[in-house]
This record gives sequence, structure tokens and C-alpha cells, in this order.
Amino acid sequence: MYNYDCDDPLVSALSQASFSSSSELSSSHGPGFARLNRRDGAGGWSPLVSNQYQWLQIDLGERMEITAVATQGGYGSSDWVTSYLLMFSDSGGNWKQYRQEDSLWGFSGNANADSVVYYRLQPSIKARFLRFIPLEWNPKGRIGMRIEVFGCAYRSEVVDLEGKSCLLYRFDQKSLSPIKDTISLKFKTMRSDGILLHREGQNGDHITLELRRGKLFLLINSGEAKLPSTRGPVSLSLGSLLDDQHWHSVLVQRLGKRVNFTVDEHRHRFHAQGEFSYLHLDHEGNVSFSCSQPQSVPVTFLSPRSYLALPGFSGEDEVSATFQFQTWNKAGLLLFVELQLVSGGLLLLLNDGKLKLNLYHPGKLPSDITAGVGLNDGQWHSVSLSAKRNYLSVVVDGQVASASPSLGPEQIYSGGIYYFGGCPDNSFGSQCKSPLGGFQGCMRLISISHKVVDLISVQRGSFGNFSDLQIDSCGIRDRCLPNYCEHGGECSQSWDTFHCNCANTGYRGATCHNSIYEQSCEAYKHKGNTSGFYYIDADGSGPLEPFLLYCNMTETAWTIIQHNGSDVTRVRNTNPENPYAGFFEYVASMEQLQATINHAEHCEQELTYYCKKSRLVNMEDGTPLSWWVGRTNETQTYWGGSLPDPQKCTCGLEGNCIDPQYYCNCDADRSEWTNDTGFLSYKEHLPVTKIVITDTGRPHSEAAYKLGPLLCRGDRLFWNSASFNTEASYLHFPTFHGELSADVSFFFKTTASSGVFLENLGITDFIRIELRSPAVVTFSFDVGNGPFEISVQSPTHFSDNQWHHVRVERNMKEASVQVDQLSPRTQPAPADGHVLLQLNSQLFVGGTATRQRGFLGCIRSLQLNGMALNLEERAKVTPGVEPGCRGHCSSYGRLCHNRGKCREKPSGFSCDCTSSAYAGPFCSDEISAYFGSGSSVIYNFQENYSLSKNSSSHAASFHGDMRLSRETIKFSFRTTRTPSLLLYVSSFYKEYLSVIIARNGSLQIRYKLNRYQEPDVVNFDFKNMADGQLHHIKINREEAVVSVEIDENMRRQVHLVSGTELSAVRSLVLGRILEHSDVDQETALAGAQGFLGCLSAVQVSHVAPLKAALHPSRPAPITISGHVTESTCVAQAGTDATSRERTHSFADHSGARDDREPLTNTIKSDSAVIGGLIAVVIFILLCITAIAVRISQQKRSYKRNEAKRSENVDSAEAVLKSELNIQNAVGENQKEYFF
Repeated sequence: MYNYDCDDPLVSALSQASFSSSSELSSSHGPGFARLNRRDGAGGWSPLVSNQYQWLQIDLGERMEITAVATQGGYGSSDWVTSYLLMFSDSGGNWKQYRQEDSLWGFSGNANADSVVYYRLQPSIKARFLRFIPLEWNPKGRIGMRIEVFGCAYRSEVVDLEGKSCLLYRFDQKSLSPIKDTISLKFKTMRSDGILLHREGQNGDHITLELRRGKLFLLINSGEAKLPSTRGPVSLSLGSLLDDQHWHSVLVQRLGKRVNFTVDEHRHRFHAQGEFSYLHLDHEGNVSFSCSQPQSVPVTFLSPRSYLALPGFSGEDEVSATFQFQTWNKAGLLLFVELQLVSGGLLLLLNDGKLKLNLYHPGKLPSDITAGVGLNDGQWHSVSLSAKRNYLSVVVDGQVASASPSLGPEQIYSGGIYYFGGCPDNSFGSQCKSPLGGFQGCMRLISISHKVVDLISVQRGSFGNFSDLQIDSCGIRDRCLPNYCEHGGECSQSWDTFHCNCANTGYRGATCHNSIYEQSCEAYKHKGNTSGFYYIDADGSGPLEPFLLYCNMTETAWTIIQHNGSDVTRVRNTNPENPYAGFFEYVASMEQLQATINHAEHCEQELTYYCKKSRLVNMEDGTPLSWWVGRTNETQTYWGGSLPDPQKCTCGLEGNCIDPQYYCNCDADRSEWTNDTGFLSYKEHLPVTKIVITDTGRPHSEAAYKLGPLLCRGDRLFWNSASFNTEASYLHFPTFHGELSADVSFFFKTTASSGVFLENLGITDFIRIELRSPAVVTFSFDVGNGPFEISVQSPTHFSDNQWHHVRVERNMKEASVQVDQLSPRTQPAPADGHVLLQLNSQLFVGGTATRQRGFLGCIRSLQLNGMALNLEERAKVTPGVEPGCRGHCSSYGRLCHNRGKCREKPSGFSCDCTSSAYAGPFCSDEISAYFGSGSSVIYNFQENYSLSKNSSSHAASFHGDMRLSRETIKFSFRTTRTPSLLLYVSSFYKEYLSVIIARNGSLQIRYKLNRYQEPDVVNFDFKNMADGQLHHIKINREEAVVSVEIDENMRRQVHLVSGTELSAVRSLVLGRILEHSDVDQETALAGAQGFLGCLSAVQVSHVAPLKAALHPSRPAPITISGHVTESTCVAQAGTDATSRERTHSFADHSGARDDREPLTNTIKSDSAVIGGLIAVVIFILLCITAIAVRISQQKRSYKRNEAKRSENVDSAEAVLKSELNIQNAVGENQKEYFF
């Protein structure tokens, strides 16, 4: 428990003997002079030499709680320390480092000799000994320190257990609370496994605290686990490296069913099942009530340059060493032994987590022994190696991994140097080799030739030598605790950093923070994607997982979310005391659905209630007899409309119920079937999760219901924008909290050359995103390690008044910036620096707190950590800023293909396909038709030439006084018949243009531009064009010059002789020529035969005859004769670039799910089509199997449940139909199967 009055000075009253140090410059610079604000002696402690191996130590006499430290330089000198480490210990050995912010190594020290720098320690330290280790000091002076420590006495009872002993306590039942329960203890150990506490109740319930591999496990068995339920034992683990011989605190709190489990600063909350009923102090075995201090001196190899060099004992014919080590690194040198009298050496390496013992002599092949596996797991591992004459062995964790008599050296003489953990520089002249780099980790219990090495004498410099070591301290830490990998990313680590594996999470980035999926169907649409299944991550980098749904891309993007109750379900034999309840489960969680609905501009769900003597409301007292429940878990009694108007149906809102005195058709209580159908569109109540029916208990009374999928369109957040009109204008929002990971994304559009998009300040920390210059976007930030900047430079200017997308992210590992599709720029975070971003001012958008360097232009869809800011709402009340932003076509117009025109909308844009031969949201859906034998489509430009002068229609540009001197023709076809007429344009002057396939399969284009001359013929006979393959034709004429392109690779240009103009155009014919026409013999023959096969995307200049025939948007002068039907036969060919996209035929928004691979971007490749076809085949087989299983199950269950009050009957619509013998909407939709 924290003592808030715990701030007494602890050092000033200590005797001189309580102070010690690594060395002293003189007797007047001794450690006893290091008290704060004292001037005796030389005015402070200074060591003999100033380096990073010096330390100042104080012994507080007993364990104390230490809450603060303060430092000063040497009095009146130029000696002060600018940064230092603080170590603590109970025994004066095995030191542990105190860390701030769980990552920062050092404390900042002094900037002069006499001012005091004070640090509050949170959490406090409980220890007897403290050590100050200077890291940096005034370069113009030396190390000089005066110190004070603040705190209070800390007393606790202790017990020492040796592995076979235990302590028993029997509870007095009356003293126990059945609701509240707390277990609190502290422990320290060198063992990685063992049971700390086991507590049993009378009902078989128990709690166990057990240490396994240095982690603490809490096991709870509620005593009810015998019941056939999911209430098995709860097992949770917290903490890591808890076998470090330092005190660790454990707290288990139970309040009712809620349990808090805390180890040191890490906490886990959960709910426990079942009741707990719990069991005078007794002990067994070897128990003492004081704490023993096992003296093992660990040593930390801090960097790849660290090493410990120890002399061997000479005159022995064996090289042997034992030690324990602990590391996260997969590779590094553990030990190199120089062999005396013979050149060569013995290497013990860590390689890919395994031990490798390697003996080498110059001129001989090296010999290897490999041992152990996964030794880089952060646990202590013991190693023993021995090399004698003709004998080599290594033992790992007690397992003799390998003993090889043949591999040993011929003769061994000990006495060479043993290099642990690495090699010194070559300048020292050693033979030491370290092929895999140095070792980073801890070692302890080192012995050479069966003699234990005294590492304290090494530290004092009286034995061996070393570099970059921390002796009497193990500095290993678990960088995966807490786990900073988000969204289920897997954490792995090395000595100085951690890595996140984001595979199969749906996220990416250094900490798996950034979603790889878009937040809505609208966002996918504006990347140019067509209808299909997509993963949606509604809150971006927030906690909600992505889920799969169907996007139907029409003029707006519709989101379709299915549930498990799309069948018609019949209900009988219910009454208010015995109601029927139907539940609906969706493909997404309620949180995911809520986020999707909140994004959408509009949502709706169709609910149909079929009734035969089954009312929705009891007219006598107005109580509801049937109702539904939505997201708010409230009873709803309206059955249609966008406003909750209780006990009204669609017919009541529209005034067309079958009995005018009621607001619902079913309330008329008729004995024949009728229904109430309505679209529920009040977003706060959607989706429907339950329906309750109570009025089917009377004779001949029956009901049925059907609920459609949840349909949502648009994305309010995607288009939410603001226009900043002056440099001094900005929007302000509450402080942004992104302490450990922060991402900001938005679109901007500007003509200005610079300006600040966003800024949020702290005391010293800040983040800022700005347009630094016309082609540079810069992200600047400071989390306490000094300001950093990352910029993305573009080859073109961002100030082009087009939308550009910016995404910045800053986490514990790195900071990154990405703009549009330019390659992202990243900056790694400094190792062991500050990690928390601490902001406290308002968040400024479009400007700064100083009102300088403001942004001019538009910002749209601004999101911080997946949460969208409502710019429009704030802009409405802010001078100089307007809600919304015009001009989307400059950026998104490229998505309108095939002569489609981009049209601006307040939120976004749409493609106008009026003058295109294509349809769909981007004018990219081909309109194709199958022509049966003898069929034709005729587009009449004018019935009578004399009318042409007064015509104002599109066709007027084709005739009248103006003559047609140019045209562009595009179409695709597939046929196997010869001859065939593909296209024919006639005029009143007996001039014409025909495109035919001749009898020999060649493609011919015939222009007759002068009635008195023979036609010009352009003949392509390089292949048979009636080969059943899809062919694309492009014809472009400019007066007498005709350019033809076939299948995007064959091109030809010809000059016409017959003329340059087509006068008074009359009609355009596809297929058979029905009227008599004065044409050449080949055209006549082809015209009589017509066309049998597929024609697609026919465009003659601005006229699209197939579209006018099959998708009439207004009356058109079109005549269809014979069998002409819309068909996807072109799309199935799979060779057309524009038709390769996966096509989904949806008459409405029902979104029946097919199990295709979800799309993140449309794949336009043949393999996609093949994959799609395979998926379709597999899906159809699965469907047939599932339907068969479903039907057989339903038959069985129907027989079983005949007497039950409700059945879900197969093709219930048909059953209803046959009973009623009326054509009702019940039977219009086929049953959908949901998998």
C-alpha cells in the first residue's frame, strides 16, 4: 500500500560506514561526503577515474520504501553528472535497475554544481541498498555527486520456503465475506517453477498461484466444474522473468464474480463462474521466518561489443567450463577458449537458438557438436563443456547432448584465455573469433576447470578484464510484456527490441495497428472496385475486427449484411402466456453492426408479417400482440417507416389498409391470408434481433414472418469535410489521446503552397502534420526524445486542387508517413527512449494555436485512431470555415469509363452513362445481347428526311444540312456463322456503311459514300473471325481516312476513294436487314442472313443502340424484331479486359451470399476468372449438398415437431400459396440458404 506521508530524508542521518563506492579521487572525495547540500570534505564524492563502471552506494540499514531521489554536483566545482542509472537491492548484490515509463534507461541529472534535481519514483522502491551509476557527466569536469533519498520504514513478515515445505492456514468461517475476497503477497525466488499458494473450499473449489517458467499462473476452479457446462477451470498468466531473486507483488481481488489479477504493474480483469465458499496457522517441513539471500553474482553483456576475458588454470590436460546463461537473441558467441601450445580454439556459439560446439585447428576441417533447442526463450540454461585428449562433450540443462571421442584434439594443454560473450578488438592481439557476433544477455555461476570464478573481484579489477558489462546485475527484460502488438499480433523479441508478426490479423505496420481493409463499401467504390464480397473494418485501427459482407456498387454503394433467418418461418399455437420468439444472428457482432450503421447515410430492413386470424394489436385495450426487438433491446410495435410511430404499419402510414378503421392489414383479423410489409429505416433501432408472436392460439389462427438482410448505403464519414477560407481560421477539438500508438488519416485538396493540417501540443510533446512546400508533406513530433521530422517528397505538386490522401502513424517502434501511392517514409524510434505521447492542448485542424501558417483548402474524412471527427458540424459554427467541399470530379472523374461523364454531388460524385454503351456505377458494365436467327435491332435516326431540319434530338447532328464527315464505331462480337452482318448504317441517298463477315470468315468494312460509285472495301482475311472467340472492333473515320483496330493488336489505315461524307443518315441496323436496300451483293447476302451470336457494347459516335433497346432511359426510335435478349455471354468468354471483372447479377439488394474470395481490389486477370469459375463450381456443389442435408433434416424435424407451436417449413411460401390458392407476395421470392 502506498504511504502518502512517506517522504522523510533517509541519507542525512546515516553514518559514514553506510556509504561505499567503486573508487575515490582522494580521501576528501570519499563516498561519505556525498550528502545533499553538505560542503564538508571536497564537497561531494568523485571517483578516481571518470568512466561508466563507477558507482556510489548507500546502505539504509534495513528495507525501506523509497519514494524519491535527489542529486547535486560537487560543491563549487565543475563536477556534476548529467545522467545516471538507479539500481536497488535487498542484499547488496544482484542489483536491479529502476526504470521509468517501463522503457527509459537513465535519469536526467544536473546541469550545474549546486542546483538540486528531484525525481518522484512511481512506483516506489522497497529495498535496503541503492546504487547510483553515472552514465554521462560534464565534459569539462569529472564525475561529482551529492545525493538524498526520501521515503519511510517498510516492515513486513517474511517466510523462507525451501521447496519441500509449506505453510497451512485454516480460515474461521465467520470471518469470511462471501462477496469480497483479497489475496495479497510478495515473493522472490531463483526457481522458475513452484506453487506459491493453494487454497481449497468445502465444495471442491480452489485457487492456485503457480510459477511456471518464470510466469505466474492463477488457476481457479469454482467447484461447479462437475456440471456439464463450460465452467471449467480458469487459467491466466501474468508477469515474466519472475525468478530473478527480486521481490514481486501479487494481488488477487474478488468482488462477486469480478476478479482482478495483478502482478507488479500488469493487471488482468475477468469474470469467474460459480460461488466460492472458503476453508489457525500451521507449517510443515523446513520453514524459517527470515529471508535467506542466495549469493549468485549475475553479469549482463549489454552490447555486441561486450566481453569477459578470464585466465585459464595452467598445467591441466583438460579444458572445461560451466555456466548458466539467459537471452532472447538467437545467435552470439558464448565462449571462446584459446588452446595453449597448439594454434586453434574451442568455440561455443548460440546459433538459431541451438548450442554449437566447434573445435578448429588451422589446416584441419572444423568439427561440430550441436545441442539444445529454443535456448533463446529468456529462461536460465546451464551449460557444461569439456575437451580432453580425443574427447569432446557438451551438456545442456542436464542432458548430455553429445560426447564424441573421435572429434577431440590430439593433445590438450589448458592455460589459455577464456573469452565469455565476445571478443576484444583485434588490436589486443587475441586469437578470439566471433563469427556470429557478440552475446547479449546474462550469465551466472561461471566456473573454469571446476573452480568458481569470483566476479566481484573481476569488477574490482583484480582478476581478468572486461568491456561493456554490468556485473552483479542481470538486466534482461521481457519486451513482450505488456504486449504492444495490437489486434492479436504475435510478439517476439531480441535483447534490445520486439517484433510483431501480423500474419492473419487483418492489420499491418510495426505494431499491427493499421487495418489493411477499408472502412466501408463507399471507400472501396471510390477505389474503383465493383460489386463483390469485401472485408470491412468499420473502426479502422480501433478494436473492432474486420468482417466479411457484400458490397453492391450501384450509383451509391449498398452494404448488405445477412443473418440466419432469411426464410419464411410459420408460427402456430401461441398466446400471450405462451409466446413464440424468433432470434436473428448476423455475420457481424453487434458492435461491428453499430459502427457500420453509424457510418451509413441510410439503413433499412424489410420485415413482413403474414397473418390469418393473427393480429398485431389487441384493439380492446391497445396492448401489442406481436412485436420486434432491435439494437436497443426495447420492444418496438411499428412495422414500417423511418420514424417509430407505435402500432402502425406501412398501410396505416400510406392510408391504404384493407380495413380503413385499422392501421395494419393484420388487425382486421380476417380468416384469409394477408400481410403487413414494411421497410424499417429508423437507424437507432436497427438491426432487428428478435420477433415475438402471441396471437396464433385461436382456431384457424396462423402467422408467418420473413426478415430481409440489413441494407445500408453511403458513408457519412467518408465525405465529411470542411473548407478553410482564411489562414487564421481553424477548427478545434478535444485533446487527442494516442499515448502508445497514434494514427491520423485524411484527404486534402488545395491550391496553396503550404499550411498546417493539424497540430496538438503538450508541455513539451507535440504532433504536427503540414504541407511544408508545394511538393512536401511533413510529420513532426516529440515524445520526450527531442523533435523528429519525417517528410514525403512528391515528383508533382500537391497543390493541384485534387484530393490527396495522407496517413501518419507513430508507435513504440517507429513513425511513418504515406501520401497517396508514394512510397512511405519511416523513422525508427530511439532504443530505450521515452515512448508515451503526452498531449494536453486542444487539437487544432486547419491551423495552429498561434493562428499562423494556417491551411487554405479542403480537409475531408479526418480520422484519429479510427475515430472520425465531425468537421461539418464544427464548421457550421466557426467563422472562416465552411462545411462541405465542392469539386470531386477533378479527382474521381477518372473512375467514369467509356464516355461516362462525372457529375458532382454534395457528397461525392456519380457517373452519367447516358452517352455510353456501358452501364453501372462507373459505366464499365458491358451491355451485351444474344441475337437469335433472323433477329434485328434497328435504330431510326429519322423517319422522314424533311423533318430533319426541325429536329432537336441527338440524331439531328447526324443529318440535315450538316453532312457526316466523321464517326467512331466500337463494338465486340462473337459468332460461328458466315456470312454475318454485324452493323449497317443507311442513308436516304443510297449511301451506306456495312461491317460484315464474308463467307470465307474474313471481316469486311464497306463504305459507299457516293451513290454513283462502287463501295470501298477494307478486307481483313488474316484469320477466320467466325471462330466463336470474342473480337473487338474499333473504326474511326476522319473524312476519307479510316483507321481500323481489331482485338487491340491488328491495326490498319486506308484512304477511301468513294467520298468523304455520309449524307442524311437514316438508320442503324444490328442483325438482319429487313427492308429492301440498294446494297452490294456481299452486304445483301450478309444482310439476308443477319447475325447469330453475341454483340456487346455497340457505340456509333454518341448512339448506343443496344443500350437504347435493352436499358431504355427515355423513349428512343428503336425497333426490335425476333429473339434479342440481354446476355452475359461476352463476360463468360474471359478474354475481354473490361469484362474480366467478377460479375454478380443482383436484381435487388438481397445479396445472396456466394463463397467467393472477398475482394480488396478488383483483380483483372485470367487467373481471377479461372479461380472464380472454380469457386463457383465448388460453391454450387456445396450448395446442393447443403440443401440436400437441410431438406432431409427438415423432413425429420418436421415429423418430430408436428405438435410444436412453430415450424420453419421448407418453401413455406408454397405451402401458404397452396393453402390459400391466392397469388400472394409470400411466394414471390425463392428461399435463400444462408451458410
